[in-house]
Parts: sequence; structure tokens; C-alpha cells
Amino acid sequence: MNIVLLESLAIDDTQLETYAQPLRAQGHDFKAYPRTNDTAALIEEAKDADILMLANMPLPLEVIEHCPHLKYINIAFTGVDHVPVAAAKSRGILVSNASGYSTRAVSELTMGMILTLLRQIREGDERCRQGMTKDGLTGYELFGKTVGIIGTGAIGMHTIKLCQAFGCNILAYNGFTPGKSEEGITYLPLYPLLEQSDVVILHCPLTDKSRNLIDKQALSHMKSSAILINTARGPVVDSQALADALNEGRIAGAGIDVFEMEPPVPSDHPLLSCKNILLSPHMAFSTAESMKLRAGIVFKNVNAFLSGSPENLV
Repeated sequence: MNIVLLESLAIDDTQLETYAQPLRAQGHDFKAYPRTNDTAALIEEAKDADILMLANMPLPLEVIEHCPHLKYINIAFTGVDHVPVAAAKSRGILVSNASGYSTRAVSELTMGMILTLLRQIREGDERCRQGMTKDGLTGYELFGKTVGIIGTGAIGMHTIKLCQAFGCNILAYNGFTPGKSEEGITYLPLYPLLEQSDVVILHCPLTDKSRNLIDKQALSHMKSSAILINTARGPVVDSQALADALNEGRIAGAGIDVFEMEPPVPSDHPLLSCKNILLSPHMAFSTAESMKLRAGIVFKNVNAFLSGSPENLV
């Protein structure tokens, strides 16, 4: 079969070859290309593929339409909203993801954002560099705070464990699939969760139900002292509504790792110029450890598909 990797998996060439060589030894053709947003170039690279592999690069439907032999799309990512999954399935093309590779990575960056905002770490760094003291900087402890987790899949549950280790009270909302309250976790409807939480964390997938979940109305239910963390998907939050809430002091702060588009973010994006926000360029999933784990998962997916027992189908 023709196996085509459309973008880097963020592992070195030697590691990539250790995965590709056994496939070639079995008689399969494996090609890897650098990432591109040029649809015509993608069509040329993918046109003969039986298997396509990619990470978080958007895959236009037009590319799939020019792949008459395509049988399987192997997404080296947890979210799959950047791939026309329904259209692929309608053509009999199987789709899998790499869920689980970044659970720890995303949860740890989430905690880093929370602590940076609560303890004013950036502001302290700036004071030191300007030869100033801490006068006027008084942060808040995470201990004893109520944390609302929106989305209790693997990442959400891991973040819950980390928050519990800090002594937090946990509320959860998982309106996408049913959630039952259990020891240490109380499930609530969305607005009551927002009203009671000191920290709100988004760990939900992007679906029709979650798109713009955190809009102007939802933000109006948050405490003025609360912070919002989004390490899920950008369109879960209405960015302009969030910028307005921050600029008007209706919530205290936000940590944002994801946007409506993959970075670079346009210079006129409302979150780039608003107050009390910590931004990162969609890096929560990316650690040396998670990239190695991801490569192992996606090539295991390929081998499972080739053996007739596909795994991690979406």
C-alpha cells in the first residue's frame, strides 16, 4: 500500500525511519512530506495514497476527493475537527486518532497556566527585571478553590486528579455524554458550575454542541474573580466575548492555548490585545515525551489497519 505522511510528527529522522523501515520491508511504500497549506500541493502528494497520515494540519475535502485509492486516514492528534470525517466515512474511508498521547502534557500545561495567573508569576518576573519589589503583588493560592472542569474525558479526569492534589473542590460538566457524580466530583449543569467555580477549565472536544459554549451569556454567569483556561479547542470560546469580559473586568483572567485557527494568530485577533490574559501558541500537547508516545500510537494504528483489526477509530 502507499502510505503518505503529510506533515512532521515532531520526531527526528532516525526515529521516523525505525517506524517506516518495517513497513517498507513488508512491501509498502512510505513517503513523508513537510507540512503545507497549499491544497494543490497536498493533492499531488496524496493522490496515490491508500493511507494518509497527518497531525493537526487541516485536510481539505478536495484532497480526499482526489484520492481514489484512499482507505484510511490516520490522525496523529486527539481532536479530529480539522478533517472532514463524515465525508471520509461516507466514502468508506476509516478514520482513527491518537487519543491518549497528550493526556499528561495538556493537564500539566493547564496547571501551569492556572498557577501563573493566580500567583502573578509573569508580573513578578517583570518587576525583577525592572529593579522593583513585589509591593502590590498579592496572588491567590489554588488550595481550597472550586474548580469547574468542562469535559471529563481522559484529559479532564487527569486534570481533576492534579487539582485534587492541590486541595481543590471539583465540579464537572459533561453535557456531551452523561456524567454521574462520584466521590470528590460533583456534576452540575453548565451555568451553576460557572456560577460556583473560581477556576473554569475547558477540556471538551469541538462538536456542534460545544461550539461557542463559552459565549457572552455563559461568561456572565462566572464570578468576577474567576479565571478561564482553554486547552481544548479554540471555537469552544467566543473570543470577542471573552476579550470584552476581560477588558471590562467581568472575569479576572484567562489562559488560552487554542484559537479559531492554528497559530500564527492574526495581529488583530481580540485576545492578543485584551487585559489579564496568558497566551500560548497551541503547545499544550507538545512535549518531548508526548511526541514519542504519539509516534508509537499512530504507527501502531497503521499496523493494526494493515492487519485487518483497526484501532482507535472515530
